Amino acid sequence: MARDYYGILGVSKDATDAEIKKAYRKLARKYHPDVNSTEEAAEKFREASDAHEVLTDPQKRRIVDMGGDPLEQGQPGGGYGGFSGSGGLGDIFEAFFGGQGGGSRGPRSRVQPGSDALLRSRITLEEAFKGVRKDIRVDTAVLCEHCSGTGSESKAKPVTCETCHGSGEVQEVQRSFLGNVMTTRPCHTCGGFGETIKDPCSRCSGEGRVRKNRDLTVTVPAGIADGMRIRMAGQGEVGHGGGPAGDLYVEISVDKHPVFTREGDNLHLRVRVPAIDAALGTGFSVEGLDGETVTLDVPEGTQPGQTLTMQGKGMPKLRSEGAGSLIAHVEVVVPTELDQRTRELLEKVREHRKEAASVADDGEHGGGFFSKFRDRFKR
Repeated sequence: MARDYYGILGVSKDATDAEIKKAYRKLARKYHPDVNSTEEAAEKFREASDAHEVLTDPQKRRIVDMGGDPLEQGQPGGGYGGFSGSGGLGDIFEAFFGGQGGGSRGPRSRVQPGSDALLRSRITLEEAFKGVRKDIRVDTAVLCEHCSGTGSESKAKPVTCETCHGSGEVQEVQRSFLGNVMTTRPCHTCGGFGETIKDPCSRCSGEGRVRKNRDLTVTVPAGIADGMRIRMAGQGEVGHGGGPAGDLYVEISVDKHPVFTREGDNLHLRVRVPAIDAALGTGFSVEGLDGETVTLDVPEGTQPGQTLTMQGKGMPKLRSEGAGSLIAHVEVVVPTELDQRTRELLEKVREHRKEAASVADDGEHGGGFFSKFRDRFKR
């Protein structure tokens, strides 16, 4: 059964090329693998790409309008009886009816919308924390200033093609096993536009656009995360014939930080605390991403692996109020080289505490060694 290519793009059967491409671009932004990595999105992107390919090709679109599927021709059970290669029944059927009155789609517009562009930019975690303006250079298609996008050296309007007389198509007679058949093809003179430029621009060769390096400034908001994209509307490639430009997407990569690790809106860091300070309590200071000093208290009796949290000291929330938390993970450092005086003092503490090593019950402190060991391998 032929696929509903119009339904896939969500357009009507009399949609123009511009409407079809606009619908495809909308779906591509939503389901492109760089934006959505799920299997469902990948399938929808393939379907949208197939629909775009078919409906922007006048001959393939004509086959669709006749109830066929041009992408299934040549496959067992697909298209028109599964004939393969050129000259299959689908091609013959299209050839008989191509160019008949209502079958013609007419010329395609010379002015086409431009493509979107993607650029990547690296920033530091400090820049992601504060927000930053980055200067970028992009190699893209821009409006030809020499002809103002007209494609004509004299900026004259295009004239009707003398070969196809403005239809954008020509008919040819081909031989087949059914006899001579009439086929319709895009006009080789005008490229299917139905019109030609008498004096093509010396700079753009009639394209209405040229490639050029452009310097832009992108505003990176505070709180942006690695892999996020910033959309710059209308800063992509200018379309054929000086058509409206697409969008530019700047994908942000955030460099690793030597002290802080980001998880969502929270910032994590490791803190090495001497065993004596962990027992008696202490405090420590660290320079935050904004350059200000943050002081955290280590309460007495702090255990190895314990976390200390300061709310509101993490990453700012993107385009909203508030910030995440700063979370310090404590590593208790036990001294390994003891001088005589230190050993004597620790011996006195041990004698005073009268504590000894023992086997921990598996239920103590939320699960013992073996339960933690077991849970680690369950992940």
